[in-house]
Formats: sequence, C-alpha cells, structure tokens
Amino acid sequence: MRSPILELMASYGIDPAYIIIGLTAIILVMIILYVFMLCKIKKMCSNYDKFMCGNDAQSLEETILKQLERLDKLEESDQEKEEQIEHIFENLQTVYQKRGLVKYDAFREMSGKLSYALALLDKNNDGIMINSMYSREGCYSYVKDIINGESSINMSEEEKEALNIAIKGDKNVE
Repeated sequence: MRSPILELMASYGIDPAYIIIGLTAIILVMIILYVFMLCKIKKMCSNYDKFMCGNDAQSLEETILKQLERLDKLEESDQEKEEQIEHIFENLQTVYQKRGLVKYDAFREMSGKLSYALALLDKNNDGIMINSMYSREGCYSYVKDIINGESSINMSEEEKEALNIAIKGDKNVE
C-alpha cells in the first residue's frame, strides 16, 4: 500500500511508524480520560438523583423550605447574640478594670505591712479608693470616691501612690 503522505514524510526523514505509535498513544490516553469522565458523570448523576428525591421520598421543595426556616431561626439567634454582646460591652465600660495596691505600715510600732490602700478604677478612671489601717487597737477602713482620677477628699501618700499605679498600670508596690 502506497500513500503519497507517507512517502512525503519519508522524504523528510520522518518514519511513519513513529507517527502511528504517537497517534495510538494519544487515542489510548483519550479512551482512559473518557472512562474516567464517565465514572465522574455517573457519580454526579447519582448525587443529583439523591438530591432531587430527598430523604425518605421528601420533595425538594420541602427540603428547601425547612432549610429556609432554619436559616430564619439562625438569623434571629444571631441578632439576639449581637444584642447580648452589645449589652455586655456597655456593662464592661463601667466595671473596675484597673487596680492599684500599696501595702504599708500605718503606725511605727507595727510591722508586717498589714495596712493597705487599694484603688479600683473603670476605663474612665472613675471608682473608689479603699484604705485600711491596721493598729493594735483595731482596724479602720476608709472609702473615697475617685472621679476622673481624682478625689475631692485629701489623700495620703499611699493612696496617691495606689491611684497612680491604677491609672498608669504599674506593678503593685509593697
């Protein structure tokens, strides 16, 4: 069998057997890809049938409606959570976030630093100063209001130090 195309290729030094082998390899690869794609399509059709039939012969419409109801409930729940978080955030603005503690000896005859000044402040440096002085006769506690980091009542050195610690966030001093 003589073919002018094969003779032309032979004149350029191309062996027709290589071309035939190459084309055969390409055809085999395409057959393998075709089988692979058929398997994929079969699996996709199976999943589609399951989706369309639903579980226990439920209709697709019922399934979609249930999912929409569930979505509505989730949106309502999300809105409630948002409101709760906002309420918690508002409350956090007024809780005591800063503290300063200074322990000291109130009277020279006592030792052990049993007296203390404790400043408790919120974000705006509003809060209270608690001063507890311990002596042999008893323990005396005093409370002062702190507004914007200041007290309207004169403060002792220890109270001022505790207030500065709370405002600046320094470590406690003993």
